[in-house]
Amino acid sequence: MRLRRHGDHWLLIGGPVPPGSAAITLGSVVCVRRGYVDDPRLLRHEEEHVRQWRELGKVEFLRQYLGAYLRWRRHGFGHQAAYRLIPLEVEAEAAAERFAADPGGGGDQPLI
Repeated sequence: MRLRRHGDHWLLIGGPVPPGSAAITLGSVVCVRRGYVDDPRLLRHEEEHVRQWRELGKVEFLRQYLGAYLRWRRHGFGHQAAYRLIPLEVEAEAAAERFAADPGGGGDQPLI
């Protein structure tokens, strides 16, 4: 594992990441699998989660994130579908899409 500063947050390269995921963000630390550390779209997605954690705080971020996930699961959605419907994930994915569409553009600069 390697920890390095990356703009306003930390990258833990090779750190613990759930099975089937490329990265996970906990507060201002982005844990990313080694094979994805140079993926700017993924990093932009995770940077959006860093912003969300800062804006909402630990308790509110976890309440919203886990609450939405559990709500979708109770409605019969499988893990992947419930995950993709979490509003904080939808927001992070939208930020990544905007970045991918215009990586050097003006309005939605990556935080790196």
